[in-house]
Amino acid sequence: MFATLSDRLADTFKNLRGKGRLSEADIDATAREIRIALLEADVALPVVKEFVGAVKERARGEEVSGALNPAQQIIKIVHEELVTILGGETRRLRYAKSGPTVIMLAGLQGAGKTTLAAKLALWLKDQDKTPMLVAADLQRPNAVQQLQVNGERVGVPVFAPEPGNGTGNPVDVARASIEEAKRKLHDVVIIDTAGRLGVDAELMQQAKDIRDAVQPDEVLFVVDAMIGQDAVVTAQAFLDGVGYDGVVLTKLDGDARGGAALSIRSITGKPVMFASSGEKMTDFDLFHPDRMASRILDMGDMLTLIEQAEKAFDSDQALKAAEKLGTKGGFTLEDFLQQMQQIRKLGSMTKIMGMLPGMGQFRDQLENFDEREIDRIQAIIQSMTPAERENPKIIDGSRRARIAKGSGRQVSDVNQLVDRFFEARKMMEQMARGGGMPGMPGMPGMPGLGGGKRAGAKQQAKKGKSKRGSGNPAKAAQQAAAQKAAAAQKAGNPFGNPAGGEVDYEKAAEQLNLPKDFTQFLK
Repeated sequence: MFATLSDRLADTFKNLRGKGRLSEADIDATAREIRIALLEADVALPVVKEFVGAVKERARGEEVSGALNPAQQIIKIVHEELVTILGGETRRLRYAKSGPTVIMLAGLQGAGKTTLAAKLALWLKDQDKTPMLVAADLQRPNAVQQLQVNGERVGVPVFAPEPGNGTGNPVDVARASIEEAKRKLHDVVIIDTAGRLGVDAELMQQAKDIRDAVQPDEVLFVVDAMIGQDAVVTAQAFLDGVGYDGVVLTKLDGDARGGAALSIRSITGKPVMFASSGEKMTDFDLFHPDRMASRILDMGDMLTLIEQAEKAFDSDQALKAAEKLGTKGGFTLEDFLQQMQQIRKLGSMTKIMGMLPGMGQFRDQLENFDEREIDRIQAIIQSMTPAERENPKIIDGSRRARIAKGSGRQVSDVNQLVDRFFEARKMMEQMARGGGMPGMPGMPGMPGLGGGKRAGAKQQAKKGKSKRGSGNPAKAAQQAAAQKAAAAQKAGNPFGNPAGGEVDYEKAAEQLNLPKDFTQFLK
């Protein structure tokens, strides 16, 4: 969704690289490019003015003029200001001190409230809650049935005493749901309310009546992130008419420009609490302003990726696979298949790769990635016998023909998979043992797996060559310091004192024309 904004900002920052000091013209040009990028992303004009003003003010201050790398400092400022307009800190749900926590969903028709209700219920289940869904949208055709189907998919009961389709009183349903939740010991109640194609008096009144009847602990406004500036207008209208505590953004995986997400928090003052970014029921999570800002600036979102991996991965299985990598030939196609199946639990490869820093430059390749390729690889491996998976070296020509026929692929596909597996295994084993990758000698071993023989041999060779070194670590360090100081004096270094003495940092800062507080950094 933020691809256009990310690309424009990346191009802007490229122009700053390599500059040791930023002039006033550089700051103005950068601010102008950021303003254009935000406006093109459909961010509200008042938000753009506030954002660019804050960036320019900070860019002219001490934090940039005294920085070692002004370009990186500008990126840091933009990141921090993005976090600010996105809400600053992550806002979490407030739970009731006694009785069930009541969450009411409100918003326009088509925003995705009914689907989101089920996603929220599943998310709460993962938080060890016992939610109940309430079908209070009695206007939209088949809304009750849709919620029942979604509730069944996520394993959450649905309270639906009325069939809907224009019949029944939603206020009575909402009121009765609280008693039902208390009777069946549900600790969270999620009320799905009716929407309209536009904001009108009838919609507002019904939402107010439900709110007054159940006194919800949280009222969440559900908004489609793809509708642009109208999302901000609608959000403000609901805030004035009904009031709400937080915003939920849906369809963040769409190809719209995404300015609404950057505008709603600043315009309404209400935090974005959740984000829905896909069709699966698991494509839903807390909205983290700092992580979203990092994604926009192509810094990746490793924290979210790690959290998802912790949920999906079997730690014992991963540990066994890591141990096998430490032994030559220990990692098999069976292990590879298991690892691949665990990765599939994280979602699409495009989404996973998109969370890695710097992947914005490969966006076209990621968008064109064929997810079915993983299924084809899986089919080939599953067409092998257990013995072939454990020892791929026994796969000869006739076996490859049989595997290709069993998986519906070509023999060349089987050949390619086996060859790639051997290459990848060799590379991973080198990394695990610390032997280094081709062209990358001396790469340290992975923690817990020990260093490689070649790395150890190189260390011994270096020790043998160093004739002036001492076996005593303290004495060796003293000798090294003395040699450096002597070399500095010989070269006319104004910062070095006699051998073994201290460096005059204040003098160094003065000679290099650096700020006074920079001496702390030198130390």
